[in-house]
Amino acid sequence: MALPTMTPEMRELALAKAAAARRERSAALAELTAGKIALTAALAGEDPRLQRAYVRQVLCALPGVGKVTTEKALAALGIDKDRRVRSLGPNQRKALAERFAA
Repeated sequence: MALPTMTPEMRELALAKAAAARRERSAALAELTAGKIALTAALAGEDPRLQRAYVRQVLCALPGVGKVTTEKALAALGIDKDRRVRSLGPNQRKALAERFAA
């Protein structure tokens, strides 16, 4: 099935919408780093801006947690590195919250 043809105006609107979503997600990750958003709230889906973020992005945004720690934790819990927050199961959310509890 072919993709629908977009007019230049439609394409510009779609690009602007995507850029706005990335800015909002970036702001939410910055709030997570600053401690304004708790990891449990982010994993529970209380912040809709983080639902499409990768789990590895959310974990790396935590203070004191880097790429290596994130990769080791995801591997130990059996969570794919390309998993998004909204697609985590309840047991995965609980395991991540327990592992990275402050």
